[in-house]
Amino acid sequence: MTKKKTIIISLAILVAAGIITAIIFLTEPTANKSGATKETAMLVDVVKADSGNFQPTIKATGIIEPARDIMLSTRVSGQIVNIAKLFTPGGFVKEGEMLVQIDPSDFRNELLLRKSELQQALADLKIEQGRQEVAEQDYELFDDTLTSENKSLVLREPQLNAVEASVTSARAAVQQAQLNLNRSTVSAPFDARIITRNVNVGSQVNIGDNLARLVGTNNFWLSVTIPLDKLPFISIPDEIDEKGAKVKIKNPSSWPEGEYREGYLFQMVGTMEEETRMARVLIRIPDPLNTENKKSDKPEIIIGSFLEAEITGDLLEGVVKLDRAYVREDETVWVMKEGKLEIRKVNVTFFDANYAYINDGIHQGDKIVTTNLATITEGAELRTQSKDSVTNKDSELQNTGGGL
Repeated sequence: MTKKKTIIISLAILVAAGIITAIIFLTEPTANKSGATKETAMLVDVVKADSGNFQPTIKATGIIEPARDIMLSTRVSGQIVNIAKLFTPGGFVKEGEMLVQIDPSDFRNELLLRKSELQQALADLKIEQGRQEVAEQDYELFDDTLTSENKSLVLREPQLNAVEASVTSARAAVQQAQLNLNRSTVSAPFDARIITRNVNVGSQVNIGDNLARLVGTNNFWLSVTIPLDKLPFISIPDEIDEKGAKVKIKNPSSWPEGEYREGYLFQMVGTMEEETRMARVLIRIPDPLNTENKKSDKPEIIIGSFLEAEITGDLLEGVVKLDRAYVREDETVWVMKEGKLEIRKVNVTFFDANYAYINDGIHQGDKIVTTNLATITEGAELRTQSKDSVTNKDSELQNTGGGL
């Protein structure tokens, strides 16, 4: 085969291949869409509304304060000769226990001196009473001829009054000397914990000097602030001895998870915080240091610590309790009814940290939509996982066309 013939055959083959390829593309079947619209209801999660009586929880934070906090001072002067072993920072003392003993020698001597003066005054009184009897006998000789002024002199009434005044003064001096002797022993005024101590054995103290700082162990206060609109929903006692709403005290940063101390609302201070403009209330925490119940495994509460309070609100009757995240903009709730979306306006009685309490607009058993939807339209079709249905309004895709 010559070179020329080979070239001609190759060109013929290429031309034939091109023709065949063109015929294939020109006769390929086409797929036509005939109204292929596929509408699918939005898949959502729902919860059923639960109606009943509920107590909301108001959360607040505050600082622990001692209910009793004093600077212990002395009422007499002298040198300290004895200090109790428990009189140290951190120590616990009971009411009436001796803490500090000031040298009592001078006070004992003073008491003896005042008692002797009282004995002398009493002796003078007896002598004067004897003279009174003699004076009465003398007065009878005058046969009522004296004036009232002269009668008083004859009966020695001024002398008797003076002696009786001396006896009264001497008795008061004895009582004062006894008080000073008693005050030389400084005792705990109540069950307390020693925070600081400012003296030692040998210290010279004067009247009014601070000996130590004591805080009571029976109760601590947690001072918290509460929004004004929450106050009508919590129980604050009118009387000082009454207990208000129950409170759970928590310290998430230090205490084990789920651990809490119990307290109760004690009193509203009656002032508003300058910065937050909220009301300040006090929560009483009994036995905060476990001194009364030593077997308690509850954590001790430290003065100055920052704690959380969960205050139990008053009972709300006949309301729907709903996660507050499900209350949408403008206090509306999304409800699934007969497979469609309803946007309902509701009346929220109370919001706490986690829930909304609704008294109108939602009823028992309503299906509340919990899914966040991008497109919100009244009457939009909805479905749940248990009913995963598809609505087809037109025919499925159809393929038409021919081939080689």
